[in-house]
Amino acid sequence: MTKIRIIPCLDIHDGRVVKGVKFVDLKDAGDPVEIAKAYAKSGADELVFLDISATTDKRDINMDIMSKIAKAVSIPFAVAGGIRTLDDFRRVLAVGASKVGINSAAIANPSILREAANEFGNSRVVLALDAKKRTDGSGWNVLKHGGKVDTGIDAVEWATRATRLGAGEIILTSLDRDGTKGGYDLELNKIISENVSVPVIASGGAGKLEHFYDAVTIGKADGLLAASLFHFKELEIMEVKRYLKERGIDVRL
Repeated sequence: MTKIRIIPCLDIHDGRVVKGVKFVDLKDAGDPVEIAKAYAKSGADELVFLDISATTDKRDINMDIMSKIAKAVSIPFAVAGGIRTLDDFRRVLAVGASKVGINSAAIANPSILREAANEFGNSRVVLALDAKKRTDGSGWNVLKHGGKVDTGIDAVEWATRATRLGAGEIILTSLDRDGTKGGYDLELNKIISENVSVPVIASGGAGKLEHFYDAVTIGKADGLLAASLFHFKELEIMEVKRYLKERGIDVRL
């Protein structure tokens, strides 16, 4: 079994790190470069940077910030938000990102996953999958445009198709749980993990130490992403790692 990764997520809006609940009610959390440096020093295995308004604003991702982050940290990081073309992949990787996450553009043009995997390798292609449970409880639909648009596409079917096309990892965010601190959506994480052969990063809902453990043991997650808990110092990364290690979860200390 590979080591479980602890991954802070930095949602970026207007050049600042923000955090909200279910993608709204955003609160300022600080400067992205300084926060990235602090996380690298505090034991984060990787970082994720999500430009949350790039797609809806129909603008390019902030490459200046990404370049500064790449110079400031030595741990791997992924960039997502506003990725539409292979040129976007090239530019993000050129400034120093390790991986590129794509959501809305892959839904509109699934072949970009194959094209990106062929050019850059599937380990650099991350499917950012935002999902919301259907009102009848029958499953989850895929969302796009920062969680604002319900595509009607089944999340499990999309995850399996996307990984067959070339996505080498999935960041799986539950809109129902995002920012609530009520725990990851274990059912969603488990069913996606069981239906794909690539790593799945659980996102949305971490609120206490037990939630991280449950996401691995019940949700079958390969990585654990959190934001506000770390941004506002409610939990420290090494605190989470020590907790998991004491319970038999293989983490990097």
